[in-house]
Amino acid sequence: MDPHSSAARRTAVLAGHLLRGSAPADGLSSALIEPAACLHYSPPELSEQPPSFDTASLRRVLDGHDTEGRDWLFRLMEESSLFCPRRRGNRTFVAPDYNQTMEQQRAVTMRRIEYLLANGVFEGWLTGSGPEALMRKFAFFECIGIFDHSLAIKLGVHFFLWGGAVQIFGTKHHHDKWLKAAENYQVQGCFVMTELGHGSNVRGLETIATYDANAGEFVINTPCESAQKYWIGGAANDATHAVIFSQLLINGTNQGVHVFIAQIRDAEGNVCPNVRVADCGHKIGLNGVDNGRIWFDNFRVPRENLLNSVADVLPDGRYVSPIKDPDQRFAALLAPLSSGRVNIAALAVCISKVGLSIAVRYALTRRAFSISASVPEVLLLDYPSHQRRLLPLIAKTCAMSSTTNFLKRLFTKRTRESNKSIHIYCSAFKATLSWHTMRVLQECREACGGQGLKTENRVGILKGEYDVQSTFEGDNNVLMQQVSKALLAEYIAAHKRKSPFKGLGLEHMNDPCPIIPSNLNSCTLRSSKFQLDLFCLRERDLFGRYANEVSQYQAQGETKEKAVLLSYQLAGDLARAFAERSILQIFIDDEMAQPAGPLKDILGLLRSMYALICTEEDASFLRYGYLSLDNAAVARKEVMKLCYELRPHALSVVSSFGIPDAFLSPIAFDWIQANSWSSLNEE
Repeated sequence: MDPHSSAARRTAVLAGHLLRGSAPADGLSSALIEPAACLHYSPPELSEQPPSFDTASLRRVLDGHDTEGRDWLFRLMEESSLFCPRRRGNRTFVAPDYNQTMEQQRAVTMRRIEYLLANGVFEGWLTGSGPEALMRKFAFFECIGIFDHSLAIKLGVHFFLWGGAVQIFGTKHHHDKWLKAAENYQVQGCFVMTELGHGSNVRGLETIATYDANAGEFVINTPCESAQKYWIGGAANDATHAVIFSQLLINGTNQGVHVFIAQIRDAEGNVCPNVRVADCGHKIGLNGVDNGRIWFDNFRVPRENLLNSVADVLPDGRYVSPIKDPDQRFAALLAPLSSGRVNIAALAVCISKVGLSIAVRYALTRRAFSISASVPEVLLLDYPSHQRRLLPLIAKTCAMSSTTNFLKRLFTKRTRESNKSIHIYCSAFKATLSWHTMRVLQECREACGGQGLKTENRVGILKGEYDVQSTFEGDNNVLMQQVSKALLAEYIAAHKRKSPFKGLGLEHMNDPCPIIPSNLNSCTLRSSKFQLDLFCLRERDLFGRYANEVSQYQAQGETKEKAVLLSYQLAGDLARAFAERSILQIFIDDEMAQPAGPLKDILGLLRSMYALICTEEDASFLRYGYLSLDNAAVARKEVMKLCYELRPHALSVVSSFGIPDAFLSPIAFDWIQANSWSSLNEE
């Protein structure tokens, strides 16, 4: 064998793995095979370079608000045995015990709620006012979700959906009667919208409420099995009251979907007469939530229990509403779903931070293979391929963190005029961010190898817990179709009025079309102006393509509704372009708000990574010619360079996520000690 051949070199390296010391030049040796030295754990803080920026400052940018309040709530949960503290590897971790039965998980969820209630966590959640109170509520909800999705959803149904419906649809006498009682858990609410036969299509609900003028009551019925209420959080065991979405029949005329508040259980927990309840059973996640099914059999509700801010029924049966357009009335009824989508988007980012914090810390201490016989094995995160798996996801998560802060601020300052924009943003971001979370968790699970399968290491189990985010509060694909349909309406209206675009960040449509340089270099690719120009070019072109395709189908005799359905591919492309351009713009705004210095520099690296990885991942840039093949190749190589430059900052960035150590997992720290024989005594 030629000693200089590639085969000889590979043989020498392999021999070095088997034999202590370097193999002889001829690749042969009669030396005995000796065991390698045992691996030991070394905290990444000892080997990684110190942060080049202030991690507390980056955390304030990413958290956006209520950092101190978040830390207080994290400590409150760590201090209670209800949150399952466990010693592993000389550290204490808190996480739900998923080995419990479904019934046990539900019971402990309620005990945790009682603990948080007793410690004032929910103070002002329904009776507080002003943006600060609502932002604090959002922050606390995120912290709770980082511990347990079931606990968060149980609270979200009660406070954001049931309580939100009473706040938004109710009037003063409803507020006075129910909100304080709900905040103190004297009543427990559930949100009774979804049916077996209708989920996303709320307008098609089959439950019927008929007004009985003689009794001054509404009579609610489930007319068929497909009309049974389904997946109702809290209904199986705990909810005492419900807000019921039902078609309203007045003198034989259907006035559309309306909302009623009703008691479904008495103080002893017995289901009320004329109501039937069944359990939805075990699920792939969220088993701490008692999802149930409900049937109504001539169930009577007092007239005053119609939540009547949108419409009312007078004692004599006359139907009155300040909103004359039935479509606008229906749109107003979907307002509570916006708060739910804000929460889903924000919590999706939080869970992405958990998964990435665990996977990055593990990758900074776990080694595999060596590139030569005489050197230690290589850290996982020092492999370029491993960097490429995790670092772009970190950048995306940071950009999306800014996005959820923008969304929360927008929601807290909502007006009737801004509701449409909020709906579009909530729908786009809920879908985009929850899809991102599932991708993050899968990548982190794989990046942690077999350790990612262990429930105690969180990443794998979180996949099952958070999978539901893709379909509840609106199926993601349906939401993105709604986004593109709403954007098409804006596009058509602007052209009909011959007026400039205003709102939703679409003002760029009024400017001259951006021109992309024919030859891109690193400096240009990292320019925020170039990145935004590229994303705006994609969005405005897809607007035109989508509108033209819909028009072509209509010219062929299709209805507008059918034409929109047939154009679903361009609709999806446009919705994605809108969401990603919006996220980039928001992230740039946060970056530009910082003074020159190390923090702004790291935000610039993360922003460039976000922009270029989105460019690489969306085929639209090549399909429609926004980038040439050569420029796309240059952009792809720039992603590799950014991975190399972000690698030294990986620990500092995930440390800025603000997730306490106790809410991570054993493999994020001394995974050797956590798996040692002696640690078995800790279990």
